Amino acid sequence: MKITWLPDVQPRARRVAVGTFDGVHLGHREVIGGADTVLTFDPHPLAVVAPDAAPPLLMTLDRKAELLEGIGVQELVVIPFDKGFATRTAQEFIDDVLVGKLGATYVSVGENFRFGHKAQGDTAMLAADERFETRVSPLLEIDGEVVSSSHIRGLVLGGAVMYADRLLGAPFMVQGEVVHGDKRGRELGFPTANLVPQAGYVTPGHGVYACRTGDGQVAAVNVGVRPMFTTGRGELIEAHLLDFDGDLYGSELRLEFLKRLRGEKRFVTVDALIEQMHLDVKQAREAAAN
Repeated sequence: MKITWLPDVQPRARRVAVGTFDGVHLGHREVIGGADTVLTFDPHPLAVVAPDAAPPLLMTLDRKAELLEGIGVQELVVIPFDKGFATRTAQEFIDDVLVGKLGATYVSVGENFRFGHKAQGDTAMLAADERFETRVSPLLEIDGEVVSSSHIRGLVLGGAVMYADRLLGAPFMVQGEVVHGDKRGRELGFPTANLVPQAGYVTPGHGVYACRTGDGQVAAVNVGVRPMFTTGRGELIEAHLLDFDGDLYGSELRLEFLKRLRGEKRFVTVDALIEQMHLDVKQAREAAAN
């Protein structure tokens, strides 16, 4: 898939889906279906126009691009959103971006899509423009609830990653550089790699999770403050890699969250911790196999 920043777009006729698409969840995929191009924003518009109201994001732009490619999108066009762009009127967005830059012959949006300065543009404004076909996708409901990025954020923050994965259509993922290994983890029988949660992005609620790494290994992952051992590093994502023998320090590690196994807790003795870790490992393997 081609990734293009808006100033570098080359003219051609495009079928365009427009939105922030944080999560590329099942509702977003309903909007994107039938489009060859996705138009999105980076950073999230709220981070520019109302920073205090900006939500933590479900994924990075790279992860968004990866998922879009996986569902057949040919081109991702990214608007470098800043205060200048935020002042454009809704009509300017249609004239200059959708028609002028992208050559849109088809525009697909969700029913709650708003655009332009002070969000004055809406789906009716798009539908009234005869230069392109407009498709307005209704909000998707599953189990009586609207599938939305905000709902999925709440699920992940609450530890309900298995249900969040269902709504996302793919595992919720955290990726980052391994900041240090943990000799204590290896001594306990489980090589450990630690990630620091990335500011501005959602981190699952504290607890222990069954995860899978990017190369398919199973991991039991603790998210929290490590109540058994105080490190002074604050919150960590601590991955116990079950079938790894090596050094990941400084490398990129991808963790796909599959299921929450238990809450975080303090153990009276190291032996009690080891016993619990073996149980976590067993449950992580079972979750990854299902």
